[in-house]
Amino acid sequence: MNLALIIIIVVAIVLAIVGGLNSALSWLLWVAIIVGVIALIAFLFRVISGNRST
Repeated sequence: MNLALIIIIVVAIVLAIVGGLNSALSWLLWVAIIVGVIALIAFLFRVISGNRST
């Protein structure tokens, strides 16, 4: 997997955890969901397109 994609996924997970634990900053949960969806779309695009660059 691409290093940038792994970093995006980790950031999305961290934001989801922080957003889920702190109700005062509930907007972080939405940011995490959006970033996670973007990371998932990028991952699926790489899998479907068949790019195997390392």
